[in-house]
Amino acid sequence: MNPTPKSADGAAPASAILLVFASGVLFACLDASAKYLVVSGFDSGFVTWARFAVHAVLVAILFKAWTLPARLRMESPWRQAVRALFMVGATIFNFLALQTLQLAEAVSILFFGPMVITALAGPMLGEWAGWRRWLAVLVGFVGVLVITRPGFAAFDAGHLFAICSMLSGSLYALMTRALSATETSESLIFYPAILPALLLFPVVPLRGEIPGEPIMWLLLAALGFFGGLGHWLLIKAYRQATATALAPYPYLQMVWATTAGYLVFGQLPDRWTLIGAAIIIASGLYIVYREHVLRLRSSAGPNSEAEELAKKL
Repeated sequence: MNPTPKSADGAAPASAILLVFASGVLFACLDASAKYLVVSGFDSGFVTWARFAVHAVLVAILFKAWTLPARLRMESPWRQAVRALFMVGATIFNFLALQTLQLAEAVSILFFGPMVITALAGPMLGEWAGWRRWLAVLVGFVGVLVITRPGFAAFDAGHLFAICSMLSGSLYALMTRALSATETSESLIFYPAILPALLLFPVVPLRGEIPGEPIMWLLLAALGFFGGLGHWLLIKAYRQATATALAPYPYLQMVWATTAGYLVFGQLPDRWTLIGAAIIIASGLYIVYREHVLRLRSSAGPNSEAEELAKKL
């Protein structure tokens, strides 16, 4: 069956929205499982390795990697490796942050990622933002400051790890955008799983431990399942609708993270986290709106002078 045609200004089909909802639930389960493991004493590097090892196996089986050597060929191996390192950083810093932060608090800081991508897309990709989008980036940064409150007792290493995770994830996304023109979709999905698993394997004999309870075995295995299936569902969703049409729905992960945090750990976000998250989400949605407006202007075929003026706005 052919995927639903995408429209630049059309509404997302219900199936795509449901896929994004499901991926958000899976990512919340991933974070909750990782937090449970690291606060139980498992080394964050070992937990990160387990997440990627299981993910790599699932991706290999799903795509039948042994039958598709051409589709897994890398045009730029070193850039794929750098991209995989950013994925490792995003994951391990997130797991470190979850040792001390609530799920909703960590997720709120990660929401600042789209604004960082907007800021860095200019020097890295030549996609420069106008003053309005830059203003939205600054407003989003205010949201991060509301959550972390640097200089106050609320700021700790967990906030710093969450910021590092967000920065690594943003660089990973920018590398993905840069490589999408030359690398196959299969390679972009497969290598961010297998390369981190191989890179982190030395952690297993050094810092790994054999779980003593069946629930711990289950959670370690579930990490890769939650992460791998979540990314696969997102890919399916974006084949049915544009990123603009689906942009508001990933922010519902705040709801899933808050729910998981309460059910598993009995934690609820404080008012500062909720206020900061609201500021960040509003800024992110405004950036999505501006990019949507510019795409509509571009598709209408403006002259070069008008197009350059629109980009500056």
